[in-house]
Amino acid sequence: MTESLKAQLEREMKEARKERDRLRTTVLSSTLSELKNLEIEEGGEADDEMVKRVLTRALKQRKEAADQMRSGGREELARKEEKEAEILAAFLPPPLDQEEVRAMVREIIQDGTTEMGPVMGALMPRIQGRFDGKEANRIVREELST
Repeated sequence: MTESLKAQLEREMKEARKERDRLRTTVLSSTLSELKNLEIEEGGEADDEMVKRVLTRALKQRKEAADQMRSGGREELARKEEKEAEILAAFLPPPLDQEEVRAMVREIIQDGTTEMGPVMGALMPRIQGRFDGKEANRIVREELST
C-alpha cells in the first residue's frame, strides 16, 4: 500500500527538522497545522482528498502573496513565497495544461451536460489541485458558448 499524503508530509517534516532546514520545516509544520484544524472541524482523520484541498489552498495563497510582494517591489519576499509554493507543489500531482482541461470539458458536454453549474460540478473533482478554478471557469464558458 502506498503512503498517504499526510504521512508523506509528516515524514518530510521530520527529515527537514533533522536537516535543520528552517524554510521546509516551517512550511510543512504550518500545513500540517492547517490540516489538523480541518480534521477537528470536520471531525475525522484526513484522507488524501482533504490533504490535497489544504495543499491547494496553501499553494494558491503563496502564489497570490508572491504576486502581491512583487507588485509592491519586494522581490526577495516574493522569491521566498515562491520557494514555499515549490515545497508544497511537490506533494500534489503534476498540473494540467489548458488543452487537457479543455478536453475534459468537451467530454463532459458531450455526455449531455450543457449548463455551467453541472459542468463545473463534474469538472472540479477531476482537476482539484492540478488546475486553477478561475481558469477552468473561463474554459467552460468558452466551450459552452461554441
